[in-house]
Parts: sequence; C-alpha cells; structure tokens
Amino acid sequence: MRHRNAGFKLGRNTSHRRAMLRNLVTSIILNDRVETTITKCKASRPIVEKMITLGKNGSVHARRQALAYMMTPESVDRLFSVVAPRYGSRPGGYLRIVRTGARKGDAAEMAYIELLGAEHELSEKATKRAEARTKKREEMQKQLEEQNPGEAPDPNAEP
Repeated sequence: MRHRNAGFKLGRNTSHRRAMLRNLVTSIILNDRVETTITKCKASRPIVEKMITLGKNGSVHARRQALAYMMTPESVDRLFSVVAPRYGSRPGGYLRIVRTGARKGDAAEMAYIELLGAEHELSEKATKRAEARTKKREEMQKQLEEQNPGEAPDPNAEP
C-alpha cells in the first residue's frame, strides 16, 4: 500500500532524481517547451510553478532561491525578465501538459510540458529554423552548381 507516500520516485535514487528534476526545470524555463515522459511532466510541474512564483516576487532573496535550484544563471535571468512578467496577473496554472503518444523504443507515454502563452515565441523559433534550413539548402545548391557547371541540378533531389 502507498498510503501517505506522496511524490514520484521515477525509478531513481534521491540525488539522481533531484538532479534530473533540476535539469528539467531549467530546460523548461529556457526553452518554453520540453518533451518528456508524462510522469516526469507531472513531477516537474509544481517545481516550475514555484519557480515562476519566485520570479513574480522579484526580490533579491527570491532570485537567490531560484539560483540555488536552477542549473544556470541564464535560466534565472530569463525567468525573472521574460517568463515571470508574462504571468503577472495570473494566480497560478502556468503550464500545460499535452500528451503525444507512446515512445517507439519502450512504449513510454510521452508528453510536452510547455509554458502557457509561449506559442508566439515558439512559432518565431520555428520560422527562424525554417529560414536557416532553406538558406543552407540554397548554399548547398550553389556549391553543387559551381562544382558541376554543365549539369542541370535535380530540383527534387535531397541536398
């Protein structure tokens, strides 16, 4: 029986579990969206919400508490300057868990854990990635044309 045994053990010892959750929380703050297992999403959600509440507080003490938990100073800066002001009037519920299905290797249930209101930033990142990809593809085409000036390149070929 699991009476009065709250929390997720995640199949790890205490130090490994703590380090993994710290890394996951840092990644969520930095990237706005992370894909992981549903159990890890559920375990990290209250911690991320506490970090955002610290960010909304904005005091030096709150910054030091966040710095003590999160792995990089850049994530703390982003938390206090970008993420926390986004939720200034919201009393809680800063995250969304979206299930994505089973992972191919071990059939673990996967999900995205993402910050609410980050869709605009995520779409900007996706468009930048697409632009960089097309630019790189065009450069590769130019290089191929310079190497083989007599042959017409196949437009359907993969670079």
